[in-house]
Amino acid sequence: QVHLAESGGGLVQAGGSLTLSCAVSGDTFSMYAMGWFRQAPGQEREFVACIRWSGGYTYYTASVKGRFTISRDHFKNTMSLQMNTLKSEDTAVYYCAATPTRTPGSWPLDSVSEFDYWGQGTQVTVSS
Repeated sequence: QVHLAESGGGLVQAGGSLTLSCAVSGDTFSMYAMGWFRQAPGQEREFVACIRWSGGYTYYTASVKGRFTISRDHFKNTMSLQMNTLKSEDTAVYYCAATPTRTPGSWPLDSVSEFDYWGQGTQVTVSS
C-alpha cells in the first residue's frame, strides 16, 4: 500500500514558477513509476509527466515539455514537479500518482488507468 500527499499549489501570475511536491509513504520498495496528472473544471484528468522510480527515466506531455521538470528523491521519498513559464491554461488541480505495476512495453505510463495510487490533489491557479 502506498500513500501520496501533494503540496506546493497556489496562485501565480502567468510567466511565473511553482514547484509541486508529492510525499510518498508505505511500500516504496516495489515502486515502478510515478506521475503527475491535472484536471481543469469540466474536463477530464489529463497526463502531465511521469518518471521511473528506479533509473529516473522521464516523459512529458507535449504542452509542458521544456517548461516542466519532474524529479524524484529516493532518500526523501518524494517526487516533485518544477513548473516554469506558467500559462493560464496550466490552471488545474494537480494530482500525484504511483504504481508498482511493471508491464513489459508499457513505458511511458500516460493514462489514468495505468496508475494504482492517487493523492488528493493540489490547486494551481495561473492568473493572466
